[in-house]
Order: sequence, then C-alpha cells, then structure tokens
Amino acid sequence: MTMKGMDWEMYLIKDIPIMFRPDALGMLFFILTALMWVMNLIFSIEYMNKEKHKLRYYCFYTLSLLSMTGICMAGNLITMYMFYELMAVVTLPLVLHEQSREAIEAGKKYIFYSMGGAFMGLAGFFFAYYYCNTLDFIPGGGLNVSKLAGNEKAMYVVVLLVIIGFGSKAGLFPLHGWLPSAHPVAPSPASAFLSGNITKMGVFAIVRYLYYIVGVDFLRGSFVHYIFIGLTMFTIIMGSMMAYKEQNMKKRLAYSTVSQVSYALFGFALFNRIGFTGGILHVIFHSFAKNALFEVAGAVIHNTGLKKCSDYKNLSRKMPVSMWCFTLASLTLVGIPPTSAFLSKWYLAQGALDLEIRVVSWLGPVFLIISALLTAGYLLSISLKAFFPGDEYDYPSVEKRKISIYMLLPMLLLSAGAVVMGIFAEPILRIAKLIAGSLL
Repeated sequence: MTMKGMDWEMYLIKDIPIMFRPDALGMLFFILTALMWVMNLIFSIEYMNKEKHKLRYYCFYTLSLLSMTGICMAGNLITMYMFYELMAVVTLPLVLHEQSREAIEAGKKYIFYSMGGAFMGLAGFFFAYYYCNTLDFIPGGGLNVSKLAGNEKAMYVVVLLVIIGFGSKAGLFPLHGWLPSAHPVAPSPASAFLSGNITKMGVFAIVRYLYYIVGVDFLRGSFVHYIFIGLTMFTIIMGSMMAYKEQNMKKRLAYSTVSQVSYALFGFALFNRIGFTGGILHVIFHSFAKNALFEVAGAVIHNTGLKKCSDYKNLSRKMPVSMWCFTLASLTLVGIPPTSAFLSKWYLAQGALDLEIRVVSWLGPVFLIISALLTAGYLLSISLKAFFPGDEYDYPSVEKRKISIYMLLPMLLLSAGAVVMGIFAEPILRIAKLIAGSLL
C-alpha cells in the first residue's frame, strides 16, 4: 500500500493496483453527485414518512454515494470497474423497495441490464490490459499501437461492446429498457437520483475508457465512431417520442432521461472540443433539471396520490410552488434561453456543425431541434394544463395542499439552479473547456 500526495493505491494482484487519483473530470462528477445526493436526502426526510423499511432505504441510499464516489475518484480502470459493479448491487434495493410484483420485475430487469452491461465492459478491461501500456487514466489514452498491429478490428469491436455495455447504465439504445421499468416503482427521491446521477456513471465510464484508456485518435473515423454517434442520435429521438406518448408521469420522465442523457453522449461521441464541452455542460444541467422534475412528481404523489400526466390538470392551484418548479425545470430541458440547457445544446449543435462527417454535421442539429420540440410537447403541455385547465373545470372544489419545507427547499434550489446557471455560466463553462482542452 502506498500514498503520494492525493493518490492512494494498493495492489489487488501484481501489476494491477487499486488506485484513487482525483482529477478535474472525476472531481466535477463527484461534486455534482454529492450535491444531488444531499438534495434528495433532504427530500427523503418527508417523503419516506409514508414509506416502510426506512432504515433499509437510507442504508442503501448511503452506500450508493459510496460506490459512486469510488467510481469518480478511481485512478485506473480496474478500480472504476469494481465500484461500478458495487453500484449496481447497492442500488438494486432502491428499485425493489416496495417489494410489489412490479418492483420485483423491475429489479430483475435492472440487475440483468446492469450486470450484463458491466460484463461487456469487462471485455474492454482484458483487451486494455494486453494492448495498453497502462490501465491508469491518462489523457489521450495509453494504447500501444505497435503491439496492436493486425488486431485493430478486434479492438474496435471490443470498444463498441464497452460503449453499449456501459451505455446500458446511461440509457443508451439498445440497453435502455430498465429505466422506464425501475423509475415508477422506486421511491421518488431514489428515482431522481437514479435518473439524474446514477445514469451519469455510465456516461463517466464511457468517457474514461474512450478518452483515458484507448484514446479517441485511434477511434476517430472508424466504424465504431459512426455507430456511437448513430446510437446517440437514435436514442435522443426515440426517448423523446416514447416520453411524448407515455401517460404515467414518472415513466414519462424516465423516457425523457433516456433521451436527455444521450444528448451528453452525443457530445462526447463527436470527438472534438466543442462537442465535449457541450457534453460536460449537459451532464450538469440535466442533473439539476431532472432531479427537480422527479422531486415534483414525488411531491405530487406524496400529497395527492396522483400519478398520471392527465391528473396534473389545474394542479397549480393545489400546489403552485411545485408547479412553478416543474415549469422552470421543463423550460430548461427544452433549452429555452436563458436557461442552462440552452447553452449546453448550443455547444452540442456547434460541435456537430464542426464535425467533418457531413451527414452528422447537419443531421445532428436537426435531431436536437426535433427532440427539443418533442420535449416541449411532453413537459410544457403538463404545465399548460396545470395553470390553464379551461372554463369547464370546477374551480371552487380545489383545495390548496401544504407542502413540507423538506420537499420545497430541494425543488426550489434545483429548479432555480437550472435557470440561474444559464445566466451565470462562465465559471462552469471555463471548467468544461479546461477539461476538454486537456483531452482534445
């Protein structure tokens, strides 16, 4: 066991150390994760009063932060992979919490997708151990091109498996099916954390492998590059369309996550600075907005029992602050200026236009615009019905619901943050550009 500066390592076996080495990317993901964990913990204080097995919930909710901290702080591939597997195990009880038939089925799907995706990522570990100079995370990667000579196609296939495997946690097609199953049955604060942050660990793992192990110079222009971009673009549209037709609120938000997280993956798949910057920004901004949306949905369920989108009609009179939070977060995900996601989508579109792949350079921005219109359709339509239910609605029968400060505070902070970060974006933008510049 050795320690040097902020680094810490011990050897699992010879030549394979368990290593923690914080860097700018890891610290950014860790701070975001810890902040959202605290917000949902505060929300849980009131929400879990009506739930059973509270001690079990808080225990595994705490372990989820531990596992994600390990992923963010890992200094090499094996360390990240160990904590990635741990995350799947300790977050499973959050999905199974209700212990209903639906929860058990969703838990089975969740662990199957999580473990199956992680095993695909394990193939990348074996190839990296043999063909890379080191398993440590090094900007630009450590692929030994001379040693790989003659086996490039095999490496491309393995990298594609890694993208799909780790992409399962991020909701990337074709392994996205666990999200719409797991989110409706999990407690709402757990759903918020699953959607807003645990999915980001899949994004983080992909970025680590592509940019810090293999190196994007090896992948740029290959069939893996084209397929990766194609999968993200397809997932963006597919998730938005599925969200548009879904009537269960939490399930609609789950499909929205499938789409929105792939915005960030799209930026990272472009392999240029502008796109990478947009990807980093969208990871942050989506986390704020989506946690706020799930918390609003949780507050509605907790106080009224309403679960369908159609039930939100005239809800602004019962829960005005909650619906304003919902509307601000929705405007952010649509990308309406000056909200924060407008900035991230601007960089994503600019990154696509800067790409030398002609089809993507014009089709990428078109897909982003179409998805934004669909997002407006499945989110802002709810706000319109909540604030303007129509003359035929029975207004006198509406009773205003009192919301606990433990629920209101996180919703207010997250929804306000989603908007304010777009106005005062310079510090976050500077960090994102710094990380992108160190890699590309």
